[in-house]
Amino acid sequence: MVNLQKVRISQFLKERVGRYRPNDEAVRSLKRLDKIDFSGNVYLTDKDSKTDMIIIEPGDLVISGINVSKGAIAVYYGEEPITATIHYSSYVFDKNQVDINYFKRFIKSPSFVQALKDQVKGGIKTEIKPKHLLPLEILLPDIDKQKEIVSFFNTAENEIDLISKNNNQQQSHIINLRQQVIQEAIEGKLTASWRREQPALISGDNHASKLLEKIEAEKERLIKEGKIKRGKPLATITDDEKPFELSEGWEWCRLGDIVNFDTGKLDSNAAVEGGIYPFFTCSKEPLEIDNYDFDCEAVLLAGNNAAGKYNVKYFKGKFNAYQRTYVITANKLMGEQFNYRFLKILLEYSLEYLREKSLGSLTQYLTLGILKPLVIAFSPLAEQGAIVELIRRLTEMIDELEKQVAERKEQSEMLMQSVMREAFATS
Repeated sequence: MVNLQKVRISQFLKERVGRYRPNDEAVRSLKRLDKIDFSGNVYLTDKDSKTDMIIIEPGDLVISGINVSKGAIAVYYGEEPITATIHYSSYVFDKNQVDINYFKRFIKSPSFVQALKDQVKGGIKTEIKPKHLLPLEILLPDIDKQKEIVSFFNTAENEIDLISKNNNQQQSHIINLRQQVIQEAIEGKLTASWRREQPALISGDNHASKLLEKIEAEKERLIKEGKIKRGKPLATITDDEKPFELSEGWEWCRLGDIVNFDTGKLDSNAAVEGGIYPFFTCSKEPLEIDNYDFDCEAVLLAGNNAAGKYNVKYFKGKFNAYQRTYVITANKLMGEQFNYRFLKILLEYSLEYLREKSLGSLTQYLTLGILKPLVIAFSPLAEQGAIVELIRRLTEMIDELEKQVAERKEQSEMLMQSVMREAFATS
């Protein structure tokens, strides 16, 4: 049976008293405690402070009043005294009554938080001060049991750490796997066996070069009919711009040669009106408003670099788009020559390049001068569909793997909480 004693924390912790002005001779030449992180690491600084100070001696237990329950507690093992602001408190502890590693873990436990709630009148408003901490009564095991609990906790923590590292490795592997799938799709490696089985669908009139000729002929017809304007010719693609060897039946082209660009008509404030048609900003989930600007199949690309990345979406139907969202479409006949979902994949593959080319400093953005010359690997139409289907199936498998990793991460976090409850169940 565990031998427990109800004791006040002041029985084994004694505050190191003394408060000094920042320019006081006693603290002026000392290094200052900058912070204690949530893992209990101590960081020092030479910076001055305008706040009243305390002195911390080597071997003292130091507590951050603001972040102690998150783990900002440490024993200072330096050779010289240091100073700290009064947002910290320093204590001498009785090694015969308390194992300091036990106490450091206890103070992050639900038991400690509950003791604060139960015993501190009015609760803790800003930070835990000695007047809150020292009078608390806790159930304390004898010193041998404390050491046993610390050993138990260390073993469990090491096992959980291994689980966490494995989860992180798997998460990294999943990210790389997604990138590899897109890379191999765009390079034609994903559909290599499909091409061997379907030679007629990548040759003759189905060759990508023939599709591009049809698209160009359609553009010329529409220009002559006055339905679209002739744009500035795009430069011929040089060998230096070709990042890999093309697969059989594929052809290089520039994005501006095969699509039209439009931009949304509405500002972001319009999205709060509510309604029935999706409103795309590409950096947020679609919202809805009453009317619509577009009724088509399109790929939408964020013109601004939101949260460190440009976002790409596919949509078909009636929708609205933010002013800085590019709506990428094709003329009717042109649209019959490529798969919009394949176009989305092409743009996802090109996002890193677009990030590098984007303009602006604080807010990065894309222009048509960046988008139109974008070099893409264009595949036969039937192969575009095969690529989309293969990526769909592979993505479902990867999503399932990611779900399993997320579940294991949640389980490891629950295990840590269980260990915490078990370790301090007697106190």
